[in-house]
Amino acid sequence: MNRCLLAVPVLLASLVGGCGHSEDEWRAQLAKYNELQDSSEAKKAELEKQLAEAKQHVADLEKQLQDAGADVKKMSSTLEDQEKALAEYKARAKQLEAIKARFDLLRKKLDELTKLGLAVSIRRNRMVISLPGDVLFDTGKVELKKEGEDILKKVAQVIKADKSLADRDYQVAGHTDNQPLNGGTYQDNWGLSLMRARSVLIFLVGKGGALPRAHWSAAGFADTDPVANNGTKDGQQKNRRCDLIVVPDVDEMIDLTKLTKE
Repeated sequence: MNRCLLAVPVLLASLVGGCGHSEDEWRAQLAKYNELQDSSEAKKAELEKQLAEAKQHVADLEKQLQDAGADVKKMSSTLEDQEKALAEYKARAKQLEAIKARFDLLRKKLDELTKLGLAVSIRRNRMVISLPGDVLFDTGKVELKKEGEDILKKVAQVIKADKSLADRDYQVAGHTDNQPLNGGTYQDNWGLSLMRARSVLIFLVGKGGALPRAHWSAAGFADTDPVANNGTKDGQQKNRRCDLIVVPDVDEMIDLTKLTKE
């Protein structure tokens, strides 16, 4: 048994006898003391509960932030990170503006070709000069017509007149409509489109155009890359074409359609 509990009646008895207070008065005082003590313990317990709840709340918030991908340990450097990201964004924007300016200049230099009735556009992140196939060739043929040679000579003159254009790399891309070509010399649309591209290439790098051979190549795409609906005669005519593709440099391989409007 606790010695303090045994001492309480003895203490009460001595106080009652020595100080003139009744035992009931001292018991009442002791009851108040016990009440205050109980209240203090209750408040302490409540505070401890609130503290535990607060700690749990903080832990829950940290977990939510971490689940969302935030690094709680680096929260104090958020402002610094934002400033860094902003600087990187500005640098990227400056780079894109420089590339846009280069392509705007390239388009301007090729504007002479639009006066010849040729379409100069951006397609699949590449600048493309489209030459109508019906102007260049007779149906099913790969030999250039006189009208086609005249157009190609003018194209070559525009390119040679500007060193920056002449030093670019180009690919001649042959295209057909979706009408099947069975048998014959070229066997199919692949063969026809490739041989037409070759004819244009040979003319441009030969005596007709005298462009630097090292910057030119040719490819055939048959009917795999239409620019119009093959369900109509007009669409088929537009799909029969040879494109001169300005091959982009490595730093130009971005989505040009977001930078330059056609």
